[in-house]
Amino acid sequence: MARPGLHTVSDYEARAKTILSKSVYEQFALGAGDNGTLAENRRAYSRLLLQWRCLRGVEAVDMSTSVLGHRISSPICVAPSSMQKMACADGEKAMARACTEAGTLMTVSSWSTHSMEDIIGAADRKLPQWFQLYISPDRSFTQGLVHRAEASGFKAIVVTLDVPRPGVRFANMRNAFAMPANLSLEHYSVGGHGAGPGGDFLKQNVDIHMHRSLSWTDIEWIKSTTHLPIVVKGVMSGDDAKEALRHGVDAIWVSNHGGRQLDGSPATIDVLAEVVQAVDGRVEVYVDGGVRSGTDVLKALALGARAVFVGRPPLWGLVCNGEDGAGDVLGILNHELEVALTLCGCSSVQSVPKSIVVPASRYRSVL
Repeated sequence: MARPGLHTVSDYEARAKTILSKSVYEQFALGAGDNGTLAENRRAYSRLLLQWRCLRGVEAVDMSTSVLGHRISSPICVAPSSMQKMACADGEKAMARACTEAGTLMTVSSWSTHSMEDIIGAADRKLPQWFQLYISPDRSFTQGLVHRAEASGFKAIVVTLDVPRPGVRFANMRNAFAMPANLSLEHYSVGGHGAGPGGDFLKQNVDIHMHRSLSWTDIEWIKSTTHLPIVVKGVMSGDDAKEALRHGVDAIWVSNHGGRQLDGSPATIDVLAEVVQAVDGRVEVYVDGGVRSGTDVLKALALGARAVFVGRPPLWGLVCNGEDGAGDVLGILNHELEVALTLCGCSSVQSVPKSIVVPASRYRSVL
């Protein structure tokens, strides 16, 4: 249930900012360097306009779709976000319940503050959940996480490609950000791989778990360890998309890590069409980054995304009102998408033509 005055994603973020400490808010909200890529992710959507179509007789809209063969009620899915107990006491479990209510997919971060078993246990097992993985230099540890995900019922492994080391994050430096002392990263809390309780999150994890020599051969190795589909997250060029296909991945996720890795890199929506063209229908393509409205989602669908992932928006809902807040944010985005589909003459999320998206420059007046 929405709280008074909370009608948009921006409303939720503004409220969340008043609830969280400066350090935690900026850990969630800000990106790498001077936040140029973070801002560009948003600006890029404003450079695209929707060309609506009249009198198309759209009485109802089918919002459902599928990802890797699993049906979900909407193409709006939840991206991995770390340390969600900093947002609310139930953290990732509350997010899982919100996704169950919304009938959509959640991707569980390997840097979660609940275990993957507890998170998937809080969700409806009829809905798919994916597990996001950082490949550690310690292959036995990485393989252990993959096998736990298999045994728990996750439907895919999402391998993050864009973090051989963390980006330069000035806000975390200035705030001396540290994970609260009462929290721990549950997947790293056993076998000498612990991160917690509390302490400096980056100092505890970077040297141990970041794989600076990560290469495409590691993707082949991961595929050899599991029967689950492999989704690669962090692809930002057509060339890398083709390379991913050569190494047998099952889906490609266009992402710049929410602007948190390389400042000065392109917006994901600007790269999406290039990746879709390179893939040429051989695997599904997903996108995240900068999505703050249902019209943003529609633009991404028109440019070829099978599903659109949101990270920060449901997190703001979690801060404001736990499970209900995250669910309300997903509801806001879905309502906006349904209205936009109707106005653009689309009866289904799976039949959105590329022609409805046009560059804003087409309509600039020349004086």
